[in-house]
Amino acid sequence: MPTDDFFRARLDQIIDLRHPLAVLSNRLPWADIEAALVPAFERKNRQGEVLEINDSFWHNIGDCQWGREHCGSPRLPIRLMASLLYLKHAFNLSDEELVVRWPENVVWQYFSGEEYYTSKLPCDATQIGRFRTAIGEAGVEKLLKATIDTAVHTKAVKPAEFKRVIVDTTIQEKAIAHPVDSRLLEIARGKIVQAARRAGITLKQTYAKEGKALRRRAGGYAHARQLRRLHKTVKRQRTILGIVLREIQRKLATVTTVCAASLQQLTTLLERAGRIHKQQQGQ
Repeated sequence: MPTDDFFRARLDQIIDLRHPLAVLSNRLPWADIEAALVPAFERKNRQGEVLEINDSFWHNIGDCQWGREHCGSPRLPIRLMASLLYLKHAFNLSDEELVVRWPENVVWQYFSGEEYYTSKLPCDATQIGRFRTAIGEAGVEKLLKATIDTAVHTKAVKPAEFKRVIVDTTIQEKAIAHPVDSRLLEIARGKIVQAARRAGITLKQTYAKEGKALRRRAGGYAHARQLRRLHKTVKRQRTILGIVLREIQRKLATVTTVCAASLQQLTTLLERAGRIHKQQQGQ
């Protein structure tokens, strides 16, 4: 043991080894996880041949002949990056929050493979995102599979519990969007006018010129925070959409020679436009 280690306590002597993360750290097959993720960091030449396989997420400065200023930061172990990725999802943290809280939690450091306490940040927050991108969805699935297999092996969960998956499929319908009401109203007007023409319906007035002018005007009022004028403009757009909707619905009942596909598309667009026309602030 190096001399300076006599002045530092090992993490396994500080923490409770019965902590769930400590138990999981000792049971996870880290060697297999690293071996499965290493191919994601292999270097290839233009012919696709593998030149080098790094056992870490970053390169080794000792192998760099140009010095630290050209080679960048030291390499980071895959064990550390995989542990950070697991902790991020287990505790529902952002990359920045995880990096800041990691030095404050000795159990997290033990789980990440550290032997002694360190007050330094494990890495830059952006490196977690780059690591996640590098291993891809397949790498994340391998890490998840290793965790589940360990839980089954340690009898923390029973295999029968995986036969049924409970998913919350509650869906709350919501009116489409409010900060862009003016844009939605103009798009809805244009879409139903086009669909009506394809269905053979001739409109008395399409309000195309006025609709585009109102849309531009609403954008200017929104940018200038002139809310009273903005509300007045949006109200006029809503009125125009209602006029066009009622005219199409009235003439749709009298149309006989129309393609079934065009009729179906027009009906769908009328329903959506009606929802946009009826929605109010806060919906």
